[in-house]
Amino acid sequence: MWTCERVAGAELDVEEVLALYRASTLAERRPVADVERFARMLAGANLVVVAREEDGRLIGISRAITDGAYATYLSDLAVDASHQGRGVGRDLVRATGEAAPQATLILLAAPAAVDYYPHIGFTRHDSAWTLQGPADPEAHPSPEPPSPANAPRPTRG
Repeated sequence: MWTCERVAGAELDVEEVLALYRASTLAERRPVADVERFARMLAGANLVVVAREEDGRLIGISRAITDGAYATYLSDLAVDASHQGRGVGRDLVRATGEAAPQATLILLAAPAAVDYYPHIGFTRHDSAWTLQGPADPEAHPSPEPPSPANAPRPTRG
């Protein structure tokens, strides 16, 4: 059995959380090789809920940012693959929502998880947009620079 509790992200052991991300496959889409950046991600989240087994082993985490009144962006939901399908993710989402009960939970699903979220009560929203930060090469590698032959040409108005 496990328990879920709200914690301060900055107080978590970064290596322990990194190991969880790797065990959950979320590491494929997060900057786990940049430990300093990853530590900033944990510290910057103002709503972090962890799931731990009775022996204290970290088996899940919900990392979110919320205003507590209108919106909670659930940026990471990671559950150790050996514990998936047992309700850990559902409990983490429940505890995250209970921490800001008036706020709407918003998330961007990993491609492999799009079928999971409707199963626990989320509805698809077709008008979400993202704008990638200029200094995030791990999220989306830069395209090849244009060659002179296919470079954009100025237009006249």
